[in-house]
Amino acid sequence: MELTEKINLIINSSHSNPFDVLGPHPVSVNNKDAITIRTFQPNAKDVTVIDLRTTYAKPVVETVKKESAKKISADTKKTLENEHPMVMTRKEGFFEVVFKDGNVPFPYKLKVTNVDGAEEVFFDPYCFGPVLSEFDLHLMGEGTHYKKYEKLGAHVMTIDNVDGVFFALWAPNAMRVSVKGDFNDWDSRTHMMRLLGNSGIWELFVPGLKHGTIYKFEVRAKYKDYTIEKADPYGFCSELRPKSASVVYDINKYSWSDDKWMKARKEKDWLSSPMSMYEVHLGSWKRIPEEGNRFMTYREMATTLLPYIKDLGYTHIQLMPVSEHPLDESWGYQVLGYFACTSRFGTPDDFMYFIDRCHQEGIGIIMDWVPAHFPKDGHGLAHFDGTALYEHEDPRRGEHRDWGTLIFNYGRKEVANFLISNALFWLDKYHLDGLRVDAVASMLYLDYSKKPGDWIPNQYGGNENLEAVAFLKWFNEVVHSYHPGVLTIAEESTSWAMVSRPTYIGGLGFSMKWNMGWMHDILTYFSKDPVYRKYHHNNLTFALLYAFTENFVNVFSHDEVVYGKCSMINKMPGDNWQKFANLRLLYAYMYAQPGKKLLFMGGEFAQYNEWMATASLDWHLTEFEPHQKLLRWVKELNRLYRVEPALYEVDFSYEGFEWVDFTDYASGTIAFIRKAKDQMDFILCVFNFTPTPRQNYRIGVPYEGFYQEILNSDSEVYWGSNVGNWGGFHSDPIWWQGRPHSLNLNLPPLGAVFFKLAKNQELSE
Repeated sequence: MELTEKINLIINSSHSNPFDVLGPHPVSVNNKDAITIRTFQPNAKDVTVIDLRTTYAKPVVETVKKESAKKISADTKKTLENEHPMVMTRKEGFFEVVFKDGNVPFPYKLKVTNVDGAEEVFFDPYCFGPVLSEFDLHLMGEGTHYKKYEKLGAHVMTIDNVDGVFFALWAPNAMRVSVKGDFNDWDSRTHMMRLLGNSGIWELFVPGLKHGTIYKFEVRAKYKDYTIEKADPYGFCSELRPKSASVVYDINKYSWSDDKWMKARKEKDWLSSPMSMYEVHLGSWKRIPEEGNRFMTYREMATTLLPYIKDLGYTHIQLMPVSEHPLDESWGYQVLGYFACTSRFGTPDDFMYFIDRCHQEGIGIIMDWVPAHFPKDGHGLAHFDGTALYEHEDPRRGEHRDWGTLIFNYGRKEVANFLISNALFWLDKYHLDGLRVDAVASMLYLDYSKKPGDWIPNQYGGNENLEAVAFLKWFNEVVHSYHPGVLTIAEESTSWAMVSRPTYIGGLGFSMKWNMGWMHDILTYFSKDPVYRKYHHNNLTFALLYAFTENFVNVFSHDEVVYGKCSMINKMPGDNWQKFANLRLLYAYMYAQPGKKLLFMGGEFAQYNEWMATASLDWHLTEFEPHQKLLRWVKELNRLYRVEPALYEVDFSYEGFEWVDFTDYASGTIAFIRKAKDQMDFILCVFNFTPTPRQNYRIGVPYEGFYQEILNSDSEVYWGSNVGNWGGFHSDPIWWQGRPHSLNLNLPPLGAVFFKLAKNQELSE
């Protein structure tokens, strides 16, 4: 290609490798080696090269010749004509100077005087060599560059003692990529990027840019007329919606103070530890009505949400998605900025501060992660370089029509690498303790929420998404390899086998799985009037048939308190007293059952209204007695749960659970025993699901001794009626329910009572 043609491509913003034309290049002058420096400054009147080896103020070489035949000296003209015959066809705005001695100053600055008289002095971006190594490109090509976020995106760095920002982007089907922003008046012609071989990676180091620079990439497609501005897929920070540009952010500048937590986490066995999670939507937990109902910031959350969680006794906060998203009403589940925490609540440093403070107070942080789909917004991942780069071209594989979103192409190794790198990013840079993976079922099944004929079977004719299965296994293997002690939790609503089993035995490799079936069955039961509950007794017991096939988390999540499903308190039947008694009973049943625990915000104080993502929780309710006392109940459940190994040590094996009686459906009662690893450390849990008190109700127990009543949901301190057992009973030598001893109990109405065998006594069977 002739030089003139290359210059035309530069001027028309169409050159895939502007370094081939711009910056320093060897030429021959009178058969001697020389160096030419070229630059394209479309708004310039004059340009000067400043040799920094001697002075910053006075140019050593001639003013760069403006692109015009009349202004090119005879020697330069002769040289250029010998090297590039079509040099006379150049256009206005293209400048060049020749260093006849071949000794080009490096690095050098350009002094540009624009047509309006304004003057700028800056380092030439086109005098710097490639930044990414061949090894980086190799790993990216094979999809195993797990720290890819350290290479792609925007990074503040220093090259040859020159400060600036390095930009890199994957767009293999682009003809040209430019980085643009306020720093170049959003002109795509002035900072075109270099394509690195056939890697599909574009890069450019722009001297003088800093932390806080606003930018986008302009992508021009190779195969069709398609030019679009895109936010950075690897951007660490974004503008506040509705603006959509990325923001250069030095992600490494925060100084952490959670070393003690992080070291202990590596050795932590969460499967046999207490885990009670409080699920939070940061945009609606609490707002500031005095300031226009604004969001609380990450730092304000550290001083309000964190003490609240700590006081209630939760071990973890589970955050609904914090990644950048354009629409508040999506609750964060339609992610565009996978590497950026949303700017709604502050900066990345602010979010790091929140997590840091949580760790210092002994609270873990789990975040919702959304690798199942992404929205179609023009500045996002959709149709990124003029092709279906991140998604599938065929909508039968690449689109969730019900959700209006696109499905990742998990079989494309660069896309899988993007997602795995993203998971590691949140764990590396934000010290998250776990990722709850959203909508796993939609990933596993090709026909998920699709009509017949609107999906394509796999190569064996089945509906399993084999590429997604392979991706999920890969994701779990990498995460657990890099971060021991970190949890991956699947929201998987089907009966897919071995979701939370290791990949080496055929599982998907998740640490835990949400127990959606348990949640549905239990809420169905509790929504019934007690007079009809005896016909639905199996809803209480069915989950124990499969309870130990997975590492389950028992959840009452945000999905159950929206869209007409009612709040937790309004799911309960009866008058107000019965509603609160039922809710206390429900929570007691959850904490007694095998599995870890999760409750969505507002449920802990019985918010009457359904959750609204656009408004604060109804905190005024906590001023009233029944709501205050429900908070006290939740706090007591968390306290007891954390101090009693029988309630958490053996959640995922039958050794931790033993039925006492589940057959008395007519009376609406159930009794079972929870056991610690030390089988002599156990708790007897008895439930009455009717509003009728049951007096002289006999329950079999395995050992003789005094059984202390350690919890009673009907206590007056929790707004109950105070039906109880006077602190406990000594067992009777009466064989009952297959056990050699028994207790004669009073079961409170709509109540739960827990008993523990007193220590320091001789046991006999």
